[in-house]
Amino acid sequence: MIKSLAALSMLFVSFTCLADDKTELAAADIILNSLHDAASKADWDRYFALYTDDGIFLGTDVNERWAKDQFKGYAIGSKGWVYTMRERHMAITPDKNTIWFDEVLDSASYGTSQGSGLLVKTDSGWRIAQYHLVFPIPNDLADGFTAKIMEFERK
Repeated sequence: MIKSLAALSMLFVSFTCLADDKTELAAADIILNSLHDAASKADWDRYFALYTDDGIFLGTDVNERWAKDQFKGYAIGSKGWVYTMRERHMAITPDKNTIWFDEVLDSASYGTSQGSGLLVKTDSGWRIAQYHLVFPIPNDLADGFTAKIMEFERK
């Protein structure tokens, strides 16, 4: 009987942890959806409130590593950008304080792109500590594109 109670207790704890993970991942999903929505509306106050104070945005150009305030200076002069999430994967660390994600995005301007990054739990809820946007290159096209990039970098 004691073994049965111990097994049931462990099962309960496992289900509770899975439920907690789902709740946390759902909250992070809302943050990422809000990020894309705010960007599409050029709602920069809402957009940058979703980042940590020391948040970083890595853009598609190798020279684009922007601290939150630097990126804010760039974004405020724009009318926003629209990326629609097609697919997203997220995982949470065992201590439940960090979530990493990757997502496939669609854009009328750029076609398919990918975003990835980290969210951290703060006193205000989940916030984006890093977001990295890339334009993926299909493997069959990589030789041609990387040759053009290397040529461009030699200039």
